[in-house]
Amino acid sequence: MSKSISGFSKLSKSKKIDWIVKTYFANNQEAKRILEQYWHIDEKIQQLHDEFIENTISNYYLPLGVAPNFLINGTLYAIPMAIEESSVVAAASKAAKFWQDRGGFKTQVISTTKIGQVHFMYFGNPDTLKSYFDHIKPQLLKDVKPITKNMEQRGGGILDIELRNKTNDIDGYYQLHVSFETLDAMGANFINSCLEQLAKTFKTDALVFKEFSSEEKDIQIVMSILSNYVPDCLVRAEVSCSIEDLNEDKNISAEEFASKFVRAVAIAEVEPYRAVTHNKGIMNGIDAVVLATGNDFRAVEAGIHAYASRNGKYSSLTHAKIENGMFYFWMEIPLALGTVGGLTGLHPLVKLSLELLHNPSAKELMQIVAVAGLAQNFAALKSLTTTGIQKGHMKMHLMNILNQFQANDFEKASIIEYFKSHTVSHNAVVDAIKNLRVKN
Repeated sequence: MSKSISGFSKLSKSKKIDWIVKTYFANNQEAKRILEQYWHIDEKIQQLHDEFIENTISNYYLPLGVAPNFLINGTLYAIPMAIEESSVVAAASKAAKFWQDRGGFKTQVISTTKIGQVHFMYFGNPDTLKSYFDHIKPQLLKDVKPITKNMEQRGGGILDIELRNKTNDIDGYYQLHVSFETLDAMGANFINSCLEQLAKTFKTDALVFKEFSSEEKDIQIVMSILSNYVPDCLVRAEVSCSIEDLNEDKNISAEEFASKFVRAVAIAEVEPYRAVTHNKGIMNGIDAVVLATGNDFRAVEAGIHAYASRNGKYSSLTHAKIENGMFYFWMEIPLALGTVGGLTGLHPLVKLSLELLHNPSAKELMQIVAVAGLAQNFAALKSLTTTGIQKGHMKMHLMNILNQFQANDFEKASIIEYFKSHTVSHNAVVDAIKNLRVKN
């Protein structure tokens, strides 16, 4: 039976594991063996991983793959992707090769502004609060200088501070809405440190502001935190070619393919049930690169999905059109990424991934990540509107099924050969394994 424990965080890793396997697992030794099996053989690397988070007991591995042949603004990239899902890397690679022969991907960073907010409560006269804000704003910027100094020397820092009245939503609710430029850093710690200092000055100086009544001096700071919604940190990625150049598939004309493709995107633009799955496919590519480069994929996911709902209805992130004999496919998405700070300077594979990408700036990484998402979506829609999604996906999933049944090398080779000319399904693979084992 499970039981609580006090002081778990103070135990050594070995004792943590001993308590966990004795408390939660029927086969204590097997559970412990599996946990220890994934420790790194190099003690220094293992210590590094242990110190990334709290209460570490083992490492959780994901495959790190590479999708080559991405031509982006005339530069060729091999893009690292950390992901467990079959067919994602293959699909991205196939799309990259397709567009390499048609001029490649074009990208543009539209803006790089990030947002943080001080949320506070004030129940006095709004005009008096506005007067206080105008008075205190120069002091706010002065008091935060020790934090912003180094960032400003590199060309970043606080861009502006606004007072926002949100009392129509919650009685007494206001914000200091602060915009930032953080250059090659994702900037979460920098932004949060700035916000906490701004909040401190804003609350403290209110106590001596002469226009406030005694009640108005009591500004209640609720919280100071960055926002992962970054609609002004935007990047655009696009591809285009003449419709004639889409004639890769012999089973469908270029004109019909282009037409079906544009209709498929249009459906995702108006139908939320389709849009969620459509955008999830985009995130297959985006998350894999974000994770491989040591960035926060949860923040990226939250910001992008919020952006997909910015007009009051969840919709497709990508768009497509046919115009004057040309096919256009593009996407604009918010991406707050960093190439310095966090894991980027600590995790050995993150360092390698960034070097593989020619050590990009944050702006360059934004463009690479956006292209990975666009390529993934193109590959998915191309399959959906031609052969269907399952044909390619299940062939890539075949190896996972074989590994589930612990197929040996001979069985894998035989079954892979068999399914070159047969439809892959889970049941069909299971039957093929059973039949092969009966014969042998």
